[in-house]
Amino acid sequence: MRFLPFVLAALLALAPAWSLAGAKADFDSLLEEAWEWRLAEAPLFASRLGDRRYNRLWPDSSVEAFERRHRQRQEFLRRLHAIERDALSDADRLNYELFRRDLQDQVDMHRFQAHLMPFNQRGGVQNLDNQANFIRLETAGDFDDWLARMRSLDTVVEQSIGLAERGRRAERVAPRVLMERLPAQIERQLVESPEQSPFYRAFEKLPESIPEAERGRLRAEARRTIDDIIVPAYRKLARYFENRYLPAARDSVGLSSLADGAAWYERLARYHTTTRMTPDEIHRVGLDEVSRIRGEMLAVMAELDFEGGFEDFLEFLRTDPQFYYDDPEDLYQAYLATSKRIDPELVRLFGKLPRMPYGVKPIPDAIAPDTTTAYYSAPAADGSRAGIYWVNLYRPETRPKYEIEVLSVHEAMPGHHLQIALQQELGDMPEFRRYTHFTAFVEGWGLYSESLGYELGLYTDPYSRFGQLTYEMWRAIRLVVDTGLHYKGWTRQQAIDFFRDNAAKSEHDIVNEIDRYIVMPGQALAYKIGEIRIQAMRDSAEAALGERFDIRAFHDELLGAGALPLDLLQRRMDAWVEAQR
Repeated sequence: MRFLPFVLAALLALAPAWSLAGAKADFDSLLEEAWEWRLAEAPLFASRLGDRRYNRLWPDSSVEAFERRHRQRQEFLRRLHAIERDALSDADRLNYELFRRDLQDQVDMHRFQAHLMPFNQRGGVQNLDNQANFIRLETAGDFDDWLARMRSLDTVVEQSIGLAERGRRAERVAPRVLMERLPAQIERQLVESPEQSPFYRAFEKLPESIPEAERGRLRAEARRTIDDIIVPAYRKLARYFENRYLPAARDSVGLSSLADGAAWYERLARYHTTTRMTPDEIHRVGLDEVSRIRGEMLAVMAELDFEGGFEDFLEFLRTDPQFYYDDPEDLYQAYLATSKRIDPELVRLFGKLPRMPYGVKPIPDAIAPDTTTAYYSAPAADGSRAGIYWVNLYRPETRPKYEIEVLSVHEAMPGHHLQIALQQELGDMPEFRRYTHFTAFVEGWGLYSESLGYELGLYTDPYSRFGQLTYEMWRAIRLVVDTGLHYKGWTRQQAIDFFRDNAAKSEHDIVNEIDRYIVMPGQALAYKIGEIRIQAMRDSAEAALGERFDIRAFHDELLGAGALPLDLLQRRMDAWVEAQR
């Protein structure tokens, strides 16, 4: 018995380690379960990652499914809070905080019932064929999986109508000016013969590795499915949309015109910027930035000895043929050439570059007229698909040459592809961290990257420099018009006019951009707020370290933990600066 005190002392000494091991095991188990649940609930996301297990499924878009997912997130949060956070390692405490924030954001946002407005002029149920661009279609089995999805498209349409009808009855409907774009998009699916269907394009050039008899079978099945299921489903959607939904669409455009709309927008502003800034504060920052950038633009005009005022110069840039291509192929080749010119210069600014390559592809014709100038899609997690920089070749006469450099830097390298591909390639990290995209970080980095074009040897002529300023101005304008539309009662025309008066974007682009802000409230706030904070972190580090400041090491550290909320990114970079000292 005289050894009992020593045994108790030993057990007490081991207790912290047991606590740490237990908390770690519980946390890892929760993260793994939540990740698998996410893949099962979001089969399109899983397919984009290269996970084939759910390739035959669409997400469940019923009202009941949204409620079920909400309850499950609440349960994940409850289990997370039961884990002793202080018993975790520093790395897992960061994982804990990011996982908690992501869940809490989604739980908080559920009360606003955004899913009851399912229609979107930039993509949605009316062009689900576009999903074929983001999945692996290599084997006969892949095409059979895609056919299985095609065969259940009528359920997706039915569920979308169900959500919209619930929203219509609750007077939670989309703006009419946006919904007026959808009938023409739905019409593209109402084909006379299956070979004309956008869904048939995936079957036009089947891989030669698939035997000829199998190729014939797949095409025959595709034609039957289009005739028997897809076209009838879209006919039903067209009838519902034109007879019931469009007449009920609202005349207002701002979120604040809806019940709880102002509170909804305030929450979206915090969510997208990862700050506590109010819409009024963001609006003032936008006005200040517009004024500052206007001054830099006037300096470029003075350098060019342009005779005329600011509005005259913008009109000159919008209309002079020297700034535009007539042929979509020429515009495409210019994007390709610019992208490849940037890539070799990146080693001057980055110590670590992603292994995954990227490609440049035209935005599909079916969606090009109603979407923006370009966008990026991430690589598949399994390496089966590279990152894609999608460029809009529709009406090349509206897409200025002086935007090509700045746009390529933002969407491809060193913008979205470099940051997102590096994040996917991070080492020992939970899966959810590889694909968490805090908008203020991701888009703030993209906009900050535009300024790096000067250090990469771009913007060597005044028009390209003005193009860079135009894109920075564009993001400053967003702060003003997004808050104006959704919080201050601006009309759509007011927003268009403010945009036109301050940036050399074409009329077509301006209208598409404003309509994007209307349908995606708050998202456009993230770019400039994120860029301002990231640039401030660099300025602070340069001032603190002086000659010891290493831009390559700074960028590697900034990107080294993947996307972070701005407050946690600030904490990380402050610690890095102290370590360099």
